[in-house]
Amino acid sequence: MSSSLETSGRLILVVGPSGVGKDSLIDEARIAFRDDPRYVFVRRVVTRKAAADSEDHDSLDEAAFVEAEKRGLFALTWRAHGLCYGLPMAMRSQLAKGQKVIANISRSVVSQAECLCPHVTLLNLTADPAILAARIAMRGREQPADIAKRVARDSAVHVRKAHIVTIENNTELRDAAAVFIEAIRAA
Repeated sequence: MSSSLETSGRLILVVGPSGVGKDSLIDEARIAFRDDPRYVFVRRVVTRKAAADSEDHDSLDEAAFVEAEKRGLFALTWRAHGLCYGLPMAMRSQLAKGQKVIANISRSVVSQAECLCPHVTLLNLTADPAILAARIAMRGREQPADIAKRVARDSAVHVRKAHIVTIENNTELRDAAAVFIEAIRAA
């Protein structure tokens, strides 16, 4: 396992509240960079079954996730909304090879993620609260009270060393995607 000091790659962290469009923007960037091996999009492991309308992720049940965590198979893990999330250890070798590694993470683990690589850019996605609530409701996974709690959550992001780029996603996906893709390129 290489230390972050030996890493020549760039870690690009994508954060933002539920409904801000993280998965949609990542999907657009994945298409834009599909033929360029310098860009790697990390598939998270989540203790939620994959669904057609859900984020692109690998699934494990909670017991298998905890076992994988104990065995050191994740570079980063966290708990949120009753689920376990993890980024596979393979991302460390991708960073060591000099690739730009793009990962969707929780704002709560930014400081731990910053320790994975000396070169970190944080893409902080934002949107109007009414837009967030409408997008979350369209998913059909949560009740109105749960949606209100998610939208009301503190959205502050705290970093120690990452370069922060804030991207508003209030209008058309293509507009925010263009800014998002350029921010990845510039990282």
